[in-house]
Amino acid sequence: MKDNCICVLMVCCVCNTPLHGLDFFVFLCFSDVNSNSVAQKIYVEVNNTVPCVRLLNATHQIGCQSSISGDTGVIHVLESEADLEWPLTKGPNPPYMILLESHLFTRSIMMKIKKESSRIAGVTVVVPNTSPSEFSPHTTCPNENTGVYSDTYGPHLAHCNTTVWNPLGNGLSYEEFDFPVFSLKEDKQCYYDHNRVVNGSAPQYPLCAMQLFSHMFAVTDTATCMRRNDVINFSINPEMVCDPLGDFNVWGSIRPYNRSQLGHRDNESVVMAAARLDSRAFFWDVSTGAEGSISGFVTLLAAAHALRDVTQVAPPTHNILFAFFQGEAFDYIGSSRMVYDMQNGKFVIDLDNVHSLLEIGQVKRLVDNFQSSATGANFSLVEPGVSQPLPPSSLQRFLRAQNIPGIVLADHRAAFNNKYYESYYDNADNLNLRYPPNMTAEEQLEFLTDTAMALTEVATVVARALYKQAGGDGTQVDNIKADSKTVTQMLFGFLVQANNSWFQALIPPELKDMLSDPPDFYVGVASSSPAKAKPLTRLVQFLLANLTGTATNLTQDQCQKPDDLPDESVQMYSYLWVQGTVPHNGTEKGPFCVRASVRLSQALSPAFDLGEYASRNYSTWTESRWKFIKARIFLVASRDLEMLTLGVGVAVLFSSLLVTYFISTKADVLFSSAREPASAAY
Repeated sequence: MKDNCICVLMVCCVCNTPLHGLDFFVFLCFSDVNSNSVAQKIYVEVNNTVPCVRLLNATHQIGCQSSISGDTGVIHVLESEADLEWPLTKGPNPPYMILLESHLFTRSIMMKIKKESSRIAGVTVVVPNTSPSEFSPHTTCPNENTGVYSDTYGPHLAHCNTTVWNPLGNGLSYEEFDFPVFSLKEDKQCYYDHNRVVNGSAPQYPLCAMQLFSHMFAVTDTATCMRRNDVINFSINPEMVCDPLGDFNVWGSIRPYNRSQLGHRDNESVVMAAARLDSRAFFWDVSTGAEGSISGFVTLLAAAHALRDVTQVAPPTHNILFAFFQGEAFDYIGSSRMVYDMQNGKFVIDLDNVHSLLEIGQVKRLVDNFQSSATGANFSLVEPGVSQPLPPSSLQRFLRAQNIPGIVLADHRAAFNNKYYESYYDNADNLNLRYPPNMTAEEQLEFLTDTAMALTEVATVVARALYKQAGGDGTQVDNIKADSKTVTQMLFGFLVQANNSWFQALIPPELKDMLSDPPDFYVGVASSSPAKAKPLTRLVQFLLANLTGTATNLTQDQCQKPDDLPDESVQMYSYLWVQGTVPHNGTEKGPFCVRASVRLSQALSPAFDLGEYASRNYSTWTESRWKFIKARIFLVASRDLEMLTLGVGVAVLFSSLLVTYFISTKADVLFSSAREPASAAY
């Protein structure tokens, strides 16, 4: 904050002196005075906080928010569910700001707090060092209204009537709370110093209080907030109230497509392999998705890498297209957009060109099976023994548009094995990603974990299956093997430390700041420019390009303008200048240009292009905007002391007014000077 200069004008009237009748005006300036010094003495800012924010769709709103001026309450630490009685009924100093441990962040407790929200200012959840035995704030039936099953198609399979996929889901992420809910690091000392209840008696003032700011601009539903956006666009200073969720899909193929030629391709057949990129959690921007998404897309990246050499030596009959979808946690944003583009001639192929689709879902149990075997990969691919619906998957959006043969590879026959589905706890520990103690980050990057070896085996099976499905040479199948070192580096980068030497080598120098730790897997709000795609999307784009493309001898200038060269074409390939590692066909480390058939395509729900904000066919999720997010603690005095202070202040004010009035009316007497003697005449 910049220093400020405070200037004070002082008026001095000096009487009965040789300089009588002369007023002095003294102008004093005090520099280097911080205008917030008083506030800094009162408030302590709470760092490392993450809010629950408001999301909206076609029918309603979910999430949390504070009042426009923030919500303030006396802190009460919840140590058990029985402690709720104090803030909800007995406590004499409402409203209360409840601070609870993560194991108490349950639907039962949150619904009780919501019911008595008039006495509650907000809730803060302490981030734990260890994970609970189970926790999923998602619903029991993810994406139930936008899949292939409906009241008109397979009604007995719709709405999880046959299989409840996420039985541990408590639905907290889809509730609406009219008070702020924040996640923060442990900070209970202020409570123990001032607020702790002893033997049932109320604590003495001053009390420790917390103020949370997370006021959301959007209300009601997506149709309402988008309509307000349209109205605001006509104002002089437009300020949007919400933004559609979305980003970009990443896709690439073993044989390139001319990006200027869209729609159906004659005599072209494509085997698709897909995985989702995103995940979500209750709190904004802290999703991890180790089992929910990372295990799947890392496996697919490794499979694509394993197919690079063999498809050049013995190209299969059908092309193979790898697709990584964004926004799948929110009613299949990415896959529904790709299907829409295929139906409307806006993609390089259409649905009639799709031969079949293989999707990789959650595969952690396959990893567990491998780790439990001393002899190698101990898993098998089997079909469910009974007729049942497809699990929540991108394949459902393709089947909703056209009957396409497809397989979903997952580690569960019925309900998810993932005990932390769409939660903050779906992290590296959930994938059993562990390293020996005292290792440096670079040593961990190179260390081959059991999890990496297991996913390598899964990726090998996937790559071989794709090659055979695409009509590849059967004699080449045994030569297809995924690289365990690449898998272990990807797992370390996505789950432990993205800002590592390997990831840095695969991206341009100007994008090194996007390697945040840990990476975030929440899709966020959509942007119109691929250059503004989410860091995760850009990172997967560069990974896929490096793992499937070719290191060229182009200079940096040629890499940026390849169309100036006779044998290069930006219509067929992407050209990416990266910082450099040892390329697969070289020996010297340094910056180089990668040529790959890898592209980004928009992952924005068609509902927003069509203006159908109340659509039941497409995702309509939006995120509210806000002014700022902040949390701070301070000591609050008793109401009696506050009223006494106010009364004294008012009394001093009126006394000053009376004294000023008296002095003003008697000024000619109080400040009169002696008459000058008459001048003598000579």
